[in-house]
Order: sequence, then C-alpha cells, then structure tokens
Amino acid sequence: MSSPTKTERRIRVKKGIRKKIFGSQERPRLSVYRSNTSIYAQIVDDTTGKTLASASSRMKDFVDPNGSKIEDSTVVGKTLAAKALAKGITKVVFDRNGFKYHGRIKALADGAREGGLQF
Repeated sequence: MSSPTKTERRIRVKKGIRKKIFGSQERPRLSVYRSNTSIYAQIVDDTTGKTLASASSRMKDFVDPNGSKIEDSTVVGKTLAAKALAKGITKVVFDRNGFKYHGRIKALADGAREGGLQF
C-alpha cells in the first residue's frame, strides 16, 4: 500500500474542513485555491450555490506589485475584500481548501482583513 500523493492528502483534508464549514447568506464562505503560479479566491453562498465575488492573480485588471507571489496574494485579498464590501458582505467564513494556513494563503487572508472583511 503506497502513501497518498500531496494532492490526494490535500483533498482528504479539504473534505474534513468542508464538513465543518458552510457559507450562509449572512456569512458566506471565502474559498481559496493556490496553484504553482497563481492564487484564486471566491466568496460563495452555499445555500444557493452561487459565487458572490471573486478575484485572482490572473485577472485582466490585476496590478502586479513586484512579482512576488506573496505580495500578489495580499493584493488579491484586498481586491476581493473591496468587491465584497461593494456588495454589502462584511463577514465571511475562511475556507483554506486543504492548504496549510501559511505563506500565500495567510497573505491572502491578511490582505482580505486589511481590506475590511471579518473572519
């Protein structure tokens, strides 16, 4: 029996997280995905299954500060927070999607908090 790959382990951890986290109308879920090159975040209302706001480092209007992935993540967090506040969303539930709360995931969360989101 071989050990699980990194991706299989992340998906297993993600399932455990999603058992506990659920985004509602009052407090939607802020879901984060990190690839090798980019970072994506969206605010989802799980009761209706709709994405309320999204931001990523691949958007056309994304301004790259220095090229550092951590700084990109902070900018994505601030951009998402601005879009959420424009739609009247102030409180969210953070879903790290099986990734460790460290590095780019933490930078995005800190950027979203700086932008005005509460979680």
